[in-house]
Amino acid sequence: MSNLRLRVISAIVLAIITLGLTWLGGLPFRLLCAVMAVVIFYEWTRMSRPAGATSLGFLPEALMVVFIGALIGGLAASWLLPLVVVMVAATAIAASVRKAGQWDASGLAYAAVSGLSLALLRDGDRSGLIAILFLFAVVWATDIFAYFVGRAVGGPKLAPSISPGKTRSGALGGAVGGIVAGLILAAAAGVGNLALLGLVALVLSIVSQAGDLFESWVKRRHGRKDSGALIPGHGGVMDRVDGLVAAAFALYVIGWISATADHPAQGLFPV
Repeated sequence: MSNLRLRVISAIVLAIITLGLTWLGGLPFRLLCAVMAVVIFYEWTRMSRPAGATSLGFLPEALMVVFIGALIGGLAASWLLPLVVVMVAATAIAASVRKAGQWDASGLAYAAVSGLSLALLRDGDRSGLIAILFLFAVVWATDIFAYFVGRAVGGPKLAPSISPGKTRSGALGGAVGGIVAGLILAAAAGVGNLALLGLVALVLSIVSQAGDLFESWVKRRHGRKDSGALIPGHGGVMDRVDGLVAAAFALYVIGWISATADHPAQGLFPV
């Protein structure tokens, strides 16, 4: 089977599973977020830890287990957010004392915030469903349009030292595609504040592309081409969700500002 065909099949299967669990919301979606956070942390530490390193013992893994339990249990943001802060601070302090570097702490923060943002955005109501679908539409369209516009137009590279394949034309095309896809989704869902959501879609598209570059930088920093090999034809989970989790955190913060930390979607997607 060709690599392209494998990529397409994997993408379709992942999209069906993800959209199905998103539609269900509640515990099924929180389980998806928990699994994603665990795999992100695993891939991050697999890339960043020196071979055989055990300087922090199982502290980061134990803290991740505590976080996953809290996330699956549906704890409120007023508990989850301080928990993440304490977890990251404890890992950072332990690493500083043992002179082990801060990659475990940053990986814990990256994985936990990724799972938390998506879980709290979805919540259990229709606003949360629309918020996640809006996020998917913007991020997926950004990826698709950036790829095809970049290949068709070419031109100056966006960040050649980090990701040589990305072009400025692709980044612009991705942003336009993300805005259009987000507005189509919002209009179809009957959300009225389209001008504001167009601006939000632009921000999410930019943040998504920045998240992609950040993950590329982490991989280059550790001499890796892929974060893992879990997804046939795609590499690791981080390779597939780098832009999504960055945009999810941005949308969560925007929603928090416009509504509440526990129900961020209700401010942007009142239905």
